[in-house]
Amino acid sequence: MRPIPPVMAVCVSALLLTSCGVGSSNTAVSPKKGNDITLGLLLPDRGTSRFDRFDYPLIKKEVATLTHGKGKVSYANAEASAKRQSRQFQQMVADKVDVILVDAVDAKAIGPDVQKAKDAGIPVIAYDRLAQGPIDAYVSHDNELVGEVQGRAIVEALGDKAETSKIVMMNGSLADPNTALFKKGALDELNGKVVIAKQYDTREWLPSVAKANMKAAIASFGLNNIAAVYSANDDMAGAVIDELKEAGATKIPPVTGQDASLAAVQRVVSGEQYMTVYKSFLLEATNAAQIAVYKVQGRDLQFDALIRDKFDSPTQKDIPSMLVPVVALTKDNIRQTVIKDDVYTVKQICTAEYAADCAAIGLK
Repeated sequence: MRPIPPVMAVCVSALLLTSCGVGSSNTAVSPKKGNDITLGLLLPDRGTSRFDRFDYPLIKKEVATLTHGKGKVSYANAEASAKRQSRQFQQMVADKVDVILVDAVDAKAIGPDVQKAKDAGIPVIAYDRLAQGPIDAYVSHDNELVGEVQGRAIVEALGDKAETSKIVMMNGSLADPNTALFKKGALDELNGKVVIAKQYDTREWLPSVAKANMKAAIASFGLNNIAAVYSANDDMAGAVIDELKEAGATKIPPVTGQDASLAAVQRVVSGEQYMTVYKSFLLEATNAAQIAVYKVQGRDLQFDALIRDKFDSPTQKDIPSMLVPVVALTKDNIRQTVIKDDVYTVKQICTAEYAADCAAIGLK
């Protein structure tokens, strides 16, 4: 089910959050619980740099703000292990946290744990990735649109040569339901417009696996016959680019990414990576924290105002959802995206190694 674009999609810049969110509402409510809230946060891995660097701190800060410093976040990272995440989830149920925000390593495997939380009266909100089981809400980005943006970027980069160009697709983990959405969006843009020479699914999103797959693709088709690489995220993109360079590439073909990691933004500046998809971590994390707190406190008006979309999982229909918009980040809009939204400073991006490249695009 492709959800209707969110009413809040006008809030593309994280800096506009306060002007379009509902967190400042003074609507009188009779909360189920006061400000002494414990939010259990389960994130999937540390290989994806955004989770520890952005998501956890942003959620922790917003919970503190909403609860006047009385609420807290109990955080656990699964380090790419579904079994470890299950143990962490069950521990949070045993600890009787008030609400669980989970970014599932394996959407299907987490289902029984979600049911245990439901049986214990603990709301569960799927964060960034859809989870199976009786979840109360889902907060993410329009993940099909992510793939569309990536696929469109490749077609535009190849121009008139697109129809005869061979590309390699480096998809994400099959255990992540977002992978299918990224892939569908990308294929909607790529099918019939380029030659997809090979597709790979990347176990646990591991860059090492993507690098090995890229090595196999080069051996199969030849370095000079690969016109572009669709990489579903930035960490894999970095591994793909490393393998291309090790294979002797003097000019890197267009490579996509996602998450706007600092290393990826620097690669975009230098021209090694063609683009990345910038997803506002501030909007996603802050709104997820608001939804979780409002759910626990029984602030139904605020909760409903944030979740205007509906989404289906294999085990549940019409899940209340909020989908945050995305944007293609290229050399041309770094200042209008990650710098404007205070994700990075010019100084962080334009280190000595990238100073000349930054100057060339007016980033100084």
